[in-house]
Amino acid sequence: MKLKGELKGVYPALITPFKKNGEIDIAGFRNNIDYVIEGGVSGIVPCGCTGEAATLSFDEQKRLLETAVDQANGRVPVIGGSGSNNTREAVELTRYAMDSGATAAMLITPYYNKPGDAGQLLHYRTVAENVDIPIILYNVPSRTGINMKPSIVAELAKIDNIVGIKEASGSPAQTAEIIELTRGYKKGFTVLSGDDNLTIPIMSYGGKGVVSVAANVLPKEVSQMVAYYLKGDQKKALDVYYKLAPIMRGLFIETNPIPVKAAANMMGLAAGPLRAPLTTMAPENQKKLQAMLEALGAVKKKVAVKARAKK
Repeated sequence: MKLKGELKGVYPALITPFKKNGEIDIAGFRNNIDYVIEGGVSGIVPCGCTGEAATLSFDEQKRLLETAVDQANGRVPVIGGSGSNNTREAVELTRYAMDSGATAAMLITPYYNKPGDAGQLLHYRTVAENVDIPIILYNVPSRTGINMKPSIVAELAKIDNIVGIKEASGSPAQTAEIIELTRGYKKGFTVLSGDDNLTIPIMSYGGKGVVSVAANVLPKEVSQMVAYYLKGDQKKALDVYYKLAPIMRGLFIETNPIPVKAAANMMGLAAGPLRAPLTTMAPENQKKLQAMLEALGAVKKKVAVKARAKK
Protein backbone atom coordinates (compact mmCIF):
# COMPACT_ATOMS: atom_id res chain seq x y z
CA MET A 1 0.00 0.00 0.00
CA LYS A 2 1.48 3.33 -1.08
CA LEU A 3 1.35 6.46 1.04
CA LYS A 4 -1.31 8.68 -0.51
CA GLY A 5 -1.16 12.33 0.45
CA GLU A 6 -0.03 13.56 3.85
CA LEU A 7 -0.17 11.58 7.05
CA LYS A 8 -3.06 12.59 9.27
CA GLY A 9 -5.22 10.98 11.91
CA VAL A 10 -4.51 8.34 14.54
CA TYR A 11 -1.77 5.72 14.31
CA PRO A 12 -1.69 3.35 17.30
CA ALA A 13 1.79 2.33 18.37
CA LEU A 14 0.80 -1.32 18.65
CA ILE A 15 1.57 -3.41 21.71
CA THR A 16 3.19 -6.79 21.10
CA PRO A 17 1.17 -9.53 22.82
CA PHE A 18 3.12 -12.42 24.30
CA LYS A 19 2.09 -15.86 25.44
CA LYS A 20 2.94 -17.15 28.92
CA ASN A 21 5.91 -19.02 27.48
CA GLY A 22 7.34 -15.75 26.14
CA GLU A 23 6.55 -16.35 22.48
CA ILE A 24 4.71 -13.73 20.42
CA ASP A 25 0.96 -14.26 20.33
CA ILE A 26 0.51 -13.90 16.57
CA ALA A 27 -3.20 -14.70 16.61
CA GLY A 28 -3.73 -12.12 19.34
CA PHE A 29 -1.68 -9.57 17.37
CA ARG A 30 -3.94 -10.13 14.38
CA ASN A 31 -7.05 -9.68 16.55
CA ASN A 32 -5.67 -6.44 17.98
CA ILE A 33 -5.00 -5.10 14.49
CA ASP A 34 -8.58 -5.80 13.44
CA TYR A 35 -9.84 -4.17 16.65
CA VAL A 36 -8.04 -0.88 16.08
CA ILE A 37 -8.85 -0.77 12.36
CA GLU A 38 -12.52 -1.35 13.10
CA GLY A 39 -12.18 1.47 15.65
CA GLY A 40 -11.40 3.87 12.83
CA VAL A 41 -7.64 4.42 13.08
CA SER A 42 -5.76 5.87 10.11
CA GLY A 43 -2.87 3.40 10.19
CA ILE A 44 -0.86 1.12 12.48
CA VAL A 45 2.68 1.22 13.83
CA PRO A 46 4.14 -2.16 14.83
CA CYS A 47 7.58 -2.67 16.41
CA GLY A 48 7.92 0.64 18.22
CA CYS A 49 8.72 1.44 21.85
CA THR A 50 5.17 0.52 22.89
CA GLY A 51 5.66 -2.77 21.07
CA GLU A 52 8.72 -3.55 23.24
CA ALA A 53 10.96 -3.46 20.17
CA ALA A 54 14.06 -3.24 22.36
CA THR A 55 13.44 -6.83 23.50
CA LEU A 56 12.52 -8.26 20.10
CA SER A 57 14.97 -10.22 17.99
CA PHE A 58 15.46 -9.29 14.34
CA ASP A 59 13.49 -12.37 13.32
CA GLU A 60 10.63 -11.42 15.64
CA GLN A 61 10.53 -7.85 14.30
CA LYS A 62 10.45 -9.15 10.76
CA ARG A 63 7.66 -11.60 11.58
CA LEU A 64 5.58 -8.86 13.21
CA LEU A 65 6.06 -6.57 10.22
CA GLU A 66 4.99 -9.32 7.82
CA THR A 67 1.98 -10.17 9.98
CA ALA A 68 0.92 -6.51 10.29
CA VAL A 69 1.03 -6.00 6.53
CA ASP A 70 -0.83 -9.25 5.91
CA GLN A 71 -3.52 -8.54 8.49
CA ALA A 72 -4.04 -4.91 7.48
CA ASN A 73 -4.53 -6.22 3.95
CA GLY A 74 -4.50 -2.74 2.41
CA ARG A 75 -7.17 -1.36 4.74
CA VAL A 76 -4.80 1.12 6.38
CA PRO A 77 -1.11 2.02 5.99
CA VAL A 78 1.43 0.06 8.01
CA ILE A 79 4.30 2.15 9.38
CA GLY A 80 6.99 -0.25 10.52
CA GLY A 81 9.21 0.63 13.43
CA SER A 82 12.72 0.06 12.11
CA GLY A 83 15.01 2.21 14.22
CA SER A 84 18.29 1.26 15.85
CA ASN A 85 21.26 2.97 17.46
CA ASN A 86 23.36 1.13 14.87
CA THR A 87 22.98 2.78 11.47
CA ARG A 88 23.75 -0.44 9.60
CA GLU A 89 21.03 -2.27 11.52
CA ALA A 90 18.59 0.58 10.90
CA VAL A 91 19.25 0.29 7.17
CA GLU A 92 18.67 -3.47 7.31
CA LEU A 93 15.43 -3.22 9.30
CA THR A 94 14.12 -0.39 7.15
CA ARG A 95 14.89 -2.34 4.00
CA TYR A 96 13.02 -5.28 5.46
CA ALA A 97 10.04 -3.05 6.29
CA MET A 98 10.02 -2.00 2.64
CA ASP A 99 10.34 -5.57 1.37
CA SER A 100 7.54 -6.75 3.67
CA GLY A 101 5.14 -4.27 2.06
CA ALA A 102 5.04 -1.63 4.78
CA THR A 103 3.79 1.76 3.64
CA ALA A 104 6.47 3.68 5.53
CA ALA A 105 9.08 3.25 8.25
CA MET A 106 9.46 5.07 11.56
CA LEU A 107 12.98 5.47 12.95
CA ILE A 108 13.80 6.52 16.48
CA THR A 109 16.84 8.73 17.01
CA PRO A 110 19.91 6.63 17.88
CA TYR A 111 19.82 5.90 21.60
CA TYR A 112 22.62 5.23 24.09
CA ASN A 113 25.52 6.36 21.89
CA LYS A 114 23.87 9.83 21.74
CA PRO A 115 25.13 11.22 18.42
CA GLY A 116 25.34 14.99 18.02
CA ASP A 117 23.78 17.02 15.23
CA ALA A 118 26.20 15.76 12.58
CA GLY A 119 25.72 12.14 13.67
CA GLN A 120 21.93 12.44 13.56
CA LEU A 121 22.09 13.90 10.06
CA LEU A 122 24.45 11.12 8.97
CA HIS A 123 22.23 8.41 10.45
CA TYR A 124 19.00 9.46 8.78
CA ARG A 125 20.61 10.45 5.49
CA THR A 126 22.27 7.06 5.26
CA VAL A 127 18.99 5.21 5.76
CA ALA A 128 17.09 7.49 3.40
CA GLU A 129 19.71 7.10 0.67
CA ASN A 130 19.81 3.33 0.94
CA VAL A 131 16.13 2.45 1.30
CA ASP A 132 13.44 3.79 -1.04
CA ILE A 133 10.54 4.04 1.40
CA PRO A 134 8.85 7.02 3.09
CA ILE A 135 10.58 7.66 6.42
CA ILE A 136 9.11 9.20 9.57
CA LEU A 137 11.52 10.56 12.15
CA TYR A 138 10.86 9.77 15.81
CA ASN A 139 12.14 12.11 18.50
CA VAL A 140 11.69 10.93 22.08
CA PRO A 141 14.43 12.31 24.37
CA SER A 142 13.05 10.59 27.48
CA ARG A 143 13.90 7.25 25.85
CA THR A 144 17.03 8.06 23.88
CA GLY A 145 18.91 10.59 25.99
CA ILE A 146 19.17 13.05 23.08
CA ASN A 147 16.86 15.68 21.66
CA MET A 148 16.71 16.29 17.92
CA LYS A 149 16.69 20.05 17.41
CA PRO A 150 14.05 21.67 15.18
CA SER A 151 16.83 22.91 12.90
CA ILE A 152 18.04 19.33 12.36
CA VAL A 153 14.49 18.14 11.69
CA ALA A 154 14.05 20.93 9.16
CA GLU A 155 17.28 19.96 7.42
CA LEU A 156 16.27 16.31 7.23
CA ALA A 157 12.80 17.24 6.01
CA LYS A 158 14.40 18.50 2.78
CA ILE A 159 15.20 14.88 1.86
CA ASP A 160 12.59 13.55 -0.56
CA ASN A 161 11.62 10.39 1.28
CA ILE A 162 11.64 11.85 4.82
CA VAL A 163 7.97 12.78 5.09
CA GLY A 164 7.20 13.48 8.74
CA ILE A 165 8.05 13.20 12.41
CA LYS A 166 6.56 11.69 15.51
CA GLU A 167 7.47 14.44 17.96
CA ALA A 168 7.54 13.23 21.56
CA SER A 169 9.85 15.74 23.20
CA GLY A 170 7.00 16.81 25.47
CA SER A 171 7.56 20.41 24.41
CA PRO A 172 4.73 22.08 22.48
CA ALA A 173 7.05 25.04 21.85
CA GLN A 174 9.64 22.81 20.17
CA THR A 175 6.93 21.14 18.12
CA ALA A 176 5.61 24.52 17.02
CA GLU A 177 9.11 25.50 15.89
CA ILE A 178 9.40 22.34 13.79
CA ILE A 179 6.11 23.18 12.09
CA GLU A 180 7.22 26.79 11.62
CA LEU A 181 10.46 25.73 9.93
CA THR A 182 8.90 23.10 7.65
CA ARG A 183 5.44 24.45 6.80
CA GLY A 184 6.61 26.10 3.58
CA TYR A 185 8.11 22.94 2.11
CA LYS A 186 6.43 22.20 -1.23
CA LYS A 187 6.52 18.44 -0.79
CA GLY A 188 4.78 18.69 2.57
CA PHE A 189 6.08 17.47 5.93
CA THR A 190 3.75 16.08 8.58
CA VAL A 191 4.14 16.53 12.31
CA LEU A 192 2.33 13.98 14.47
CA SER A 193 2.14 14.20 18.25
CA GLY A 194 4.03 11.48 20.08
CA ASP A 195 2.13 12.17 23.30
CA ASP A 196 -1.61 11.47 23.56
CA ASN A 197 -2.21 14.27 26.04
CA LEU A 198 -0.50 16.85 23.78
CA THR A 199 -2.43 15.93 20.64
CA ILE A 200 -4.82 18.91 20.75
CA PRO A 201 -2.13 21.54 21.50
CA ILE A 202 0.09 20.18 18.72
CA MET A 203 -2.80 20.07 16.25
CA SER A 204 -3.59 23.69 17.13
CA TYR A 205 -0.10 24.58 15.85
CA GLY A 206 -0.63 22.63 12.63
CA GLY A 207 0.06 19.03 13.60
CA LYS A 208 -2.07 16.43 11.83
CA GLY A 209 -2.72 13.77 14.46
CA VAL A 210 -1.03 11.40 16.86
CA VAL A 211 0.97 8.20 17.09
CA SER A 212 -1.04 6.96 20.02
CA VAL A 213 -0.66 4.61 22.97
CA ALA A 214 -4.27 5.08 24.08
CA ALA A 215 -5.60 4.02 20.67
CA ASN A 216 -4.52 0.45 21.42
CA VAL A 217 -7.43 0.21 23.83
CA LEU A 218 -9.70 3.12 22.84
CA PRO A 219 -9.23 3.47 19.07
CA LYS A 220 -12.75 4.76 18.38
CA GLU A 221 -12.58 7.49 20.99
CA VAL A 222 -9.09 8.74 20.07
CA SER A 223 -10.00 8.67 16.39
CA GLN A 224 -13.17 10.67 17.07
CA MET A 225 -11.19 13.31 18.95
CA VAL A 226 -8.72 13.81 16.11
CA ALA A 227 -11.39 13.65 13.41
CA TYR A 228 -13.41 16.37 15.10
CA TYR A 229 -10.37 18.62 15.28
CA LEU A 230 -9.40 18.01 11.66
CA LYS A 231 -12.96 18.94 10.65
CA GLY A 232 -12.69 22.20 12.59
CA ASP A 233 -15.04 21.25 15.44
CA GLN A 234 -12.81 22.16 18.36
CA LYS A 235 -15.58 21.98 20.92
CA LYS A 236 -16.41 18.35 20.19
CA ALA A 237 -12.71 17.51 20.00
CA LEU A 238 -12.15 19.03 23.43
CA ASP A 239 -15.22 17.27 24.84
CA VAL A 240 -13.67 13.93 23.84
CA TYR A 241 -10.22 15.04 24.99
CA TYR A 242 -11.35 15.88 28.51
CA LYS A 243 -13.30 12.65 28.69
CA LEU A 244 -10.13 10.75 27.82
CA ALA A 245 -7.67 12.94 29.78
CA PRO A 246 -7.65 10.76 32.94
CA ILE A 247 -6.93 7.55 31.02
CA MET A 248 -4.29 9.28 28.89
CA ARG A 249 -2.48 10.17 32.12
CA GLY A 250 -3.22 6.77 33.61
CA LEU A 251 -1.50 4.97 30.76
CA PHE A 252 1.76 6.59 31.90
CA ILE A 253 1.61 6.12 35.66
CA GLU A 254 4.30 3.50 35.10
CA THR A 255 6.76 2.99 32.26
CA ASN A 256 5.06 2.52 28.89
CA PRO A 257 3.88 -0.09 27.84
CA ILE A 258 3.25 -1.53 31.32
CA PRO A 259 -0.08 0.30 31.86
CA VAL A 260 -1.44 -0.10 28.32
CA LYS A 261 -0.78 -3.83 28.37
CA ALA A 262 -2.49 -4.04 31.76
CA ALA A 263 -5.46 -2.12 30.32
CA ALA A 264 -5.58 -4.42 27.29
CA ASN A 265 -5.60 -7.47 29.53
CA MET A 266 -8.45 -5.95 31.58
CA MET A 267 -10.46 -5.37 28.40
CA GLY A 268 -9.92 -8.84 26.99
CA LEU A 269 -7.54 -7.76 24.25
CA ALA A 270 -4.40 -9.75 23.55
CA ALA A 271 -1.51 -8.48 25.64
CA GLY A 272 -0.12 -11.13 27.94
CA PRO A 273 3.01 -10.58 30.01
CA LEU A 274 5.82 -8.09 29.55
CA ARG A 275 9.36 -8.97 28.66
CA ALA A 276 12.04 -8.43 31.28
CA PRO A 277 13.27 -6.07 32.53
CA LEU A 278 9.72 -4.65 32.53
CA THR A 279 7.55 -6.02 35.30
CA THR A 280 3.87 -6.39 36.12
CA MET A 281 2.05 -3.23 37.13
CA ALA A 282 1.91 -2.51 40.86
CA PRO A 283 -1.42 -3.65 42.42
CA GLU A 284 -2.36 -0.16 43.61
CA ASN A 285 -1.83 1.22 40.09
CA GLN A 286 -3.84 -1.62 38.60
CA LYS A 287 -6.75 -0.57 40.79
CA LYS A 288 -6.44 3.04 39.64
CA LEU A 289 -6.31 1.99 36.01
CA GLN A 290 -9.27 -0.37 36.43
CA ALA A 291 -11.32 2.47 37.90
CA MET A 292 -10.45 4.75 34.97
CA LEU A 293 -11.52 2.12 32.47
CA GLU A 294 -14.72 1.44 34.38
CA ALA A 295 -15.52 5.17 34.36
CA LEU A 296 -15.34 5.06 30.57
CA GLY A 297 -17.29 1.82 30.36
CA ALA A 298 -14.30 0.31 28.59
CA VAL A 299 -13.96 -2.86 30.65
CA LYS A 300 -17.52 -3.77 29.77
CA LYS A 301 -16.74 -3.88 26.07
CA LYS A 302 -16.73 -7.31 24.50
CA VAL A 303 -13.87 -7.50 22.09
CA ALA A 304 -15.05 -10.19 19.71
CA VAL A 305 -12.98 -9.62 16.62
CA LYS A 306 -11.88 -12.66 14.67
CA ALA A 307 -8.59 -12.55 12.85
CA ARG A 308 -8.73 -12.85 9.10
CA ALA A 309 -7.51 -16.29 8.15
CA LYS A 310 -4.00 -16.21 6.79
CA LYS A 311 -3.81 -17.56 3.28
